[in-house]
Amino acid sequence: MYLLYTVLASLFCFLTLKWLKRRRFCTDSKRLDGKTVLITGGNSGIGKETAVALAMRGARVVIACRDEGRAKKAVGEIKTRSRNVDVFFMELDLANMRSIREFCKAFLQKEKRLDILINNAGMPSVLDWTDDNFSMCFGVNHLGHFLLTNLLLGRLKECAPSRVVTLTCSNYKYQKLDFQDLNYNLFPLFTYCRSKLANIYFTQELARMMEGKGVTAYAVHPGYVHSGWTCHFSILFRMVMQVVMFMFFVPCELGAQSVIHCAVSDEVTGHSGGYFADCQPASLRPFATDAGVARKLWEASERLVRLA
Repeated sequence: MYLLYTVLASLFCFLTLKWLKRRRFCTDSKRLDGKTVLITGGNSGIGKETAVALAMRGARVVIACRDEGRAKKAVGEIKTRSRNVDVFFMELDLANMRSIREFCKAFLQKEKRLDILINNAGMPSVLDWTDDNFSMCFGVNHLGHFLLTNLLLGRLKECAPSRVVTLTCSNYKYQKLDFQDLNYNLFPLFTYCRSKLANIYFTQELARMMEGKGVTAYAVHPGYVHSGWTCHFSILFRMVMQVVMFMFFVPCELGAQSVIHCAVSDEVTGHSGGYFADCQPASLRPFATDAGVARKLWEASERLVRLA
């Protein structure tokens, strides 16, 4: 009898974990031949899986990240898995505004098209600062992508219809923005939540500004993904989180599905400015849909990154 109870309990736990990890796959097989895709942080995790999927559809894929060695290795893997040699690396440090400006200048000189921009790179809740004295989470997750998108917006409009897909997180719901201290960095987890809320406001305001101009924008919660984000923390934390991620988090391939869906599917075009999870529109807390706050954040961000 004890053995039977053990088997049943194990089966229950297994099925529960499977249920927690259930996810939809992007079923749209639309080709992207002749299209150019830029993915920040495309050398690992969700970004790399997204790069593989879009390269398989025939897109020219540019991955932008800091580490040249890891990026070149990732480019080789993406080419092999996708059977597409049109995959390239360009150096970009989202924690440095000068690097972002230099990257955009080089990209615009080299690439004549930009059809899909995927703001994928991100920093977890770390207590650190960017080269421009912004808190690392807010500086990279929001301000870095804000400046990058704005500097490339002209090319996106030239190549319309085009899309901007920005990764966020459902953790946005645990914090609100404080315009007296957008650079808040006292509790890193709070800063992370605020940066993910900023991604949502950014997407909404971008969609509003680009209405009728052929550029659509989407914020995507990829789910809780088993990736390499723990590399920024202690060994003990990493060991504990490896167990937690194995049990409850989904693989990067599954985490990338909603991103791929928003990048390729025609179903999403009527939801510009929307928030997506599990390959479908998802609801937001009322405070995260405030158009006035979204506009105020946009104007504040313009001042912070000195965008003329």
